[in-house]
Amino acid sequence: MFRNEIAELESGMSNITDLRTFVQVIERGGFAAASKDLGITPSGVSKLVTRLEDRLGVRLLHRTTRQLSLTPEGETYHLRARDILAAIDDAEAEVSRAGQQPRGRLRVNCLPAFALNQLVPILSDFLAKYPDVDLELAVTDRVIDLLAENADVAIRTGAVDDPSLVARKFGEIQRGLFASPEYLARRGTPRTPEQLRDHDCIVLRLSPSSLRWPFRSNGKIRVIDIRSRVLVDSGEAALRLAIAGGGITRLADLISAQALGEGQLKSVLTESHVAEPVPLSAVYPHGRHRMPKVRVFLDFLVERFSHIPWRQPHVLNQRL
Repeated sequence: MFRNEIAELESGMSNITDLRTFVQVIERGGFAAASKDLGITPSGVSKLVTRLEDRLGVRLLHRTTRQLSLTPEGETYHLRARDILAAIDDAEAEVSRAGQQPRGRLRVNCLPAFALNQLVPILSDFLAKYPDVDLELAVTDRVIDLLAENADVAIRTGAVDDPSLVARKFGEIQRGLFASPEYLARRGTPRTPEQLRDHDCIVLRLSPSSLRWPFRSNGKIRVIDIRSRVLVDSGEAALRLAIAGGGITRLADLISAQALGEGQLKSVLTESHVAEPVPLSAVYPHGRHRMPKVRVFLDFLVERFSHIPWRQPHVLNQRL
């Protein structure tokens, strides 16, 4: 009987190995890439996937000389298999977590606006709390491939469509129109969106829609085409130019909050301008959050930013 129990245990472990191999092949985009992570040869990976298909009695992958693609059965199995492996990993992590201390190098990729205005000023608190964690912070607008560049976490705005990544929302940004008191005293304060055409506007070039600012009128949203006196590709540059009296600009509140609170900027057209709230998220590869250094950093972001500190009452009341 004991031998039968051993055989059943080994069979169960073999099934999990096949399952994990199949998911790794899909996540990494092929046998060769998966083999590097699993520590076996590409042919060995292929044999494990074939063994899984034989056991299930269905074809999970279409194989060609150039690419792999999932069959309909493979798509269904992949979704369920990923959930099963996540549950197994969560159970193991929960059991062993108590004895683990966050340590090692944490690689974080971060948007410049959030890094410079919000994250960097409080990173010393995180490092003091976790002295065995070393931080590597890459500040860039470039959307990187986290797996290819071996990054643990990236801070991004908006929806995350990459199926290989998990997004954990920890805050929200929204946009507003701002100008310096000096500029408004010199040029006047616009009372309607149409009056923006008579003003110098500083446009942060993020996309073709950056020159079209949205407003609400009679319950509907309409856009105003903006004539940009200055076009920049940096939120910090737009902020500094607006503070210096260069014109009216449209910025995320996490960039403008400090200047607004200190009276260097004032909000414009707050009753009609559409703020367009956007989620602020930490994204990471599946399973990476089980690493103690990543888990505590994610918790730190939620703890410090979930109440949206840059959107405090004393800031929001700075209205015209």
